[in-house]
Amino acid sequence: MTSNIVELRAGDLRLALRADLGACIAGLWCGDSPVMRSTEPGLLERARVSGCYPLVPYSNRLGHRHFRWLGREYTTKPNYDEGNPHSVHGMAWQRPWTIESQREDDAVLQLEHPGDGDWPFAFSVRQAFALTPAGLNVGLAITNKADQPAPVGLGWHPYFPKRTRSRLHIELTDRWISDATTQLPTRKVAQPGIDADVAHLDYDNCFEGWQGAARLRDEKLSVRMTSSLPYLVVFTPPTKDYYCVEPVSHVSNAIHMADPAAHGLRTLQPGERFEAWMKLEIAAV
Repeated sequence: MTSNIVELRAGDLRLALRADLGACIAGLWCGDSPVMRSTEPGLLERARVSGCYPLVPYSNRLGHRHFRWLGREYTTKPNYDEGNPHSVHGMAWQRPWTIESQREDDAVLQLEHPGDGDWPFAFSVRQAFALTPAGLNVGLAITNKADQPAPVGLGWHPYFPKRTRSRLHIELTDRWISDATTQLPTRKVAQPGIDADVAHLDYDNCFEGWQGAARLRDEKLSVRMTSSLPYLVVFTPPTKDYYCVEPVSHVSNAIHMADPAAHGLRTLQPGERFEAWMKLEIAAV
């Protein structure tokens, strides 16, 4: 177990990773205050209850575990709740990664995927973490190792603790409405932004037109999130003690849309690489 745990420190910040659990962030703390939903790394049992995990090679739901690509039909396996008709969040978060390098304040984790029933196209992906006294920088870089062009999406799924005065401010332009039965996006509507207490929000939507930083603030911490990725999934379940603000590269289920590329899905040629980054600037209040 110990060899799968990575801990980084810089100033008041401590980051704990679990390479064997999808290269997830087990916890991120500023002093004694959790920045993300945080569990001591040795106690974490699965990536889904971690602080953050990578979304590779697609974000959110892949509708009905089936897609057509370059004239061929493909299926993916169930990988989420029992009875869920979709594959969710890719498959890299459910695979063990290896530790490529580790120092006091930075680390790189790596995964080689040969192609299988969870995702048919081979790829390699590296996730780099750099901790500073002011915050956390995370990078993802995926390379298509298949012998044909492959569809690719990237993102992160951070969970933030919902505190008494948790507040969210994000400048946006549009929100995708999802079908109540399938939970797949069907149309988009104008959404000038989000500026409200998290306790008053009930979102499980993908948003477009993200501009500037997403600002998360409560009675303990202020977090400023930026990313190279243009879309955000915001999940604010009223009955949970967390909420999620997820930088992603494409609209949920983009692979089933009439023009996937117009909704952010990338096509990587054999050997081609796609990189993304997310930055969290963290300050005690």
